[in-house]
Amino acid sequence: MEDQGIIKDAVDKHGTENLIVVLGTPDAESAGIFAETVTIGDPAFSGPLAGVSLGLPVYHVLESEVKEAADPDVFEEEVGMMEISLDVEAISKEVSRFREKAEEIEDAG
Repeated sequence: MEDQGIIKDAVDKHGTENLIVVLGTPDAESAGIFAETVTIGDPAFSGPLAGVSLGLPVYHVLESEVKEAADPDVFEEEVGMMEISLDVEAISKEVSRFREKAEEIEDAG
């Protein structure tokens, strides 16, 4: 809940055009919940983002877009073990699903 408040404050201060969310969650299910929260709103309707559709672009640290933008040495040192031990494909698929939903909402609005 506290993280939702921090994200909402950042959006209020900087706007959605100037922010992206990078997740580091260990599985597809949790990545999906967090991705849904920052794109279309808190699915549990229990935090500051309940019913709040921010439409923020969201990525997981293991997605190729993030990896390619990072310094290779820093990425390897900080994230390398995650890349080996986690299901990168499932996590990426789940996060990209909500990123696409956010784009659809934006295009419709």
